Amino acid sequence: MSDKVAVVSGGSKGIGAAVVERLRKEGYAVVTGSRSAVPEQSDDLTVVRADLATAEGAQTLAAAALERGRVDALVNNVGQFDARTSFLDVTDAQWEQGFAANVLSAVRLTRALLPALLEHGGAIVNVSSINARLPFPMVVDYSAHKAALTNFTTTLSEEFAPQGVRVNTVSPGPVRTPGWTDEGRLADGMAAASGATREQVLTEGVPTSMGIALGRMGEAEEIAAAVAFLLGPEAKWITGTDLVVDGGTIKAA
Repeated sequence: MSDKVAVVSGGSKGIGAAVVERLRKEGYAVVTGSRSAVPEQSDDLTVVRADLATAEGAQTLAAAALERGRVDALVNNVGQFDARTSFLDVTDAQWEQGFAANVLSAVRLTRALLPALLEHGGAIVNVSSINARLPFPMVVDYSAHKAALTNFTTTLSEEFAPQGVRVNTVSPGPVRTPGWTDEGRLADGMAAASGATREQVLTEGVPTSMGIALGRMGEAEEIAAAVAFLLGPEAKWITGTDLVVDGGTIKAA
């Protein structure tokens, strides 16, 4: 069994699933969970079913991690968004639901697992979004939530650096994940508005409309590589950093 343990929230699909697989290859035993997870237990993988937008779900995942005896890394990856037609149409309930998933899930897991991380000088990576810096009306509430998560990361990095815990953010640009590619999600909405097909939106429309310098959307494995780097020994002098992985969407000032 691995002597390094990583906790990844929302690890059943998309970026989270890619992070789980990358960290297993890096030699971690991984503990992960999500609402749609199928429970599993092996030497290097523990999967629990938990709604991480709730306090009970966060406690379920944290307890499963602490049963491994140690925690060396935490990746707060849970993200939830829906396309909006206007700020005026977003209800209080939708704002609160998104905040619970995108921000409170990270707050609760971090609070539960920080004591264990402090024992081993561990590291935390919070998966934010370029929407924290580049908000879009289509995801007005998600943009605000991710800005809060990035701010939270910086605050944690300041408090816990003297105690040996590094805290950083990875901010992906548009990535081919189910939030974009599943039926009825963002690509379909853009396709309906433009008259294009879903695949045309993903391969041409998004890179063009969002000004992605490298000319394509990202892949989940590319975000997982950035997460693994920030958790690893080559990043041991990096904390409080927001690593943007967006193919050149955000332009340098």
